[in-house]
Amino acid sequence: ELQHRTGTEAPAKKNWHPQAYTLGAISNFMSTFLTFPIYKVVFRQQIHAMAVSEAVRQLWHEGPQYFYRGIYPPLLSKTLQGTLLFGTYDSLLCSLSPDGPHSLGHRWTAGLMSGVVEAVALSPFERVQNVLQDGRKQARFPSTFSILKEFNSYGLWGRLSLGYYRGFWPVLVRNSLGSALYFSFKDPIQDGLAEQGLPHWVPALVSGSVNGTITCLVLYPLIVLVANMQSHIGWQRMPSLWASAQDVWDTRGRKVLLIYRGGSLVILRSSVTWGLTTAIHDFLQRKSHSMKELKD
Repeated sequence: ELQHRTGTEAPAKKNWHPQAYTLGAISNFMSTFLTFPIYKVVFRQQIHAMAVSEAVRQLWHEGPQYFYRGIYPPLLSKTLQGTLLFGTYDSLLCSLSPDGPHSLGHRWTAGLMSGVVEAVALSPFERVQNVLQDGRKQARFPSTFSILKEFNSYGLWGRLSLGYYRGFWPVLVRNSLGSALYFSFKDPIQDGLAEQGLPHWVPALVSGSVNGTITCLVLYPLIVLVANMQSHIGWQRMPSLWASAQDVWDTRGRKVLLIYRGGSLVILRSSVTWGLTTAIHDFLQRKSHSMKELKD
């Protein structure tokens, strides 16, 4: 079982495997839909620096019909994210170490590069999502189409710098480091738990939950910075990256604790999301391996 997954005793996968892409798409789609209300509460905290109860009351006051407002961009982006993240990582890892075993350096490099691909491809989706979820912009931008129309009214450079790729550099750092950390330590944690004789689904679930949560908390200041940068819209002069970071620091009272406000919900969302994603990925790998053995 461990031999198949880690490649420490058997040759590593040499060809691309569609199940890695398929699993990422399905698992991320499901987890995004289930945890979207939690994410929306976290987003309000990041923007307005308010307590959990206050953010929930604000959403409830707006009406249940707005609970899933803005879900389509993240639903599409997270589905594509899972496809790119797991599929690209799998392909890069096999290119770096086609005969196995996969070292920590191989996993880190493949994870880092898959995060870069993810950031380039999906940053526009996150940008639209963050504008939609800002309650201050509901009247001006009631739908995804209205935001896209605004972005497309800019010139070519404006569409990129002020529109779709606003806040790209912190997104790039967050995604690349996050993917590198997740893939570097996911398997070691899972292997250690598997040796304890636990049910086969427990190590993957716990590994994904713990590793995803720690990674998210380490990079949480970047998450807050991205949310604030991408909530700006229009042709007015946009604050620079440094000015945006300084503004976040000042509005949080220059206290790290206030920057991490909403951390409890981030832990919950990350645990559910990455736990499900990792467990489903592991389950499909097992099924694929079993079917291949039967054919052989």
